[in-house]
Amino acid sequence: MLANMNRPAPVELCHKNMRFLITHNPTDSTLTSFIEDLKQFGATTVVRVCDITYDKTPLEKDGITVVLVDDWLSLLKKKFQEEPGCCVAVHCVAGLGRAPVLVALALIESGMKYEDAIQLIRQKRRGAINSKQLTYLEKYRSKHRLRFKDSHAHKNKCCIM
Repeated sequence: MLANMNRPAPVELCHKNMRFLITHNPTDSTLTSFIEDLKQFGATTVVRVCDITYDKTPLEKDGITVVLVDDWLSLLKKKFQEEPGCCVAVHCVAGLGRAPVLVALALIESGMKYEDAIQLIRQKRRGAINSKQLTYLEKYRSKHRLRFKDSHAHKNKCCIM
């Protein structure tokens, strides 16, 4: 039980028509509170960026889809075009490394400078993104895959990755 006490709370990050929820990795014993967190943010999709540590059946019973991080940017493009303003939750183990890096990539692809993306994430998630990950993001070149035309009003549906 003590291990769960040190886990950071879920963090919501919004930019343009995108909403993300960065969380820690749930276990079967913490799944109920994890699902409550997802519902609180209206997340309907969870993206897993780590080994499977929990049974996704209870999530699916609650109408939450759990997917692996096979094609992050394509998934986001589809999700945010179909439901602008929806929220996508993403977790690795602690929510400090891989999950924030994926959100940073999405922000950079939407037109944000990498320094601004790091600053935005670290304001919300202290200790996120290590020096090796920082170097990767610094060298990353955007292809502007997540630039959207603001065609319709934003809805507040959350999709957890």
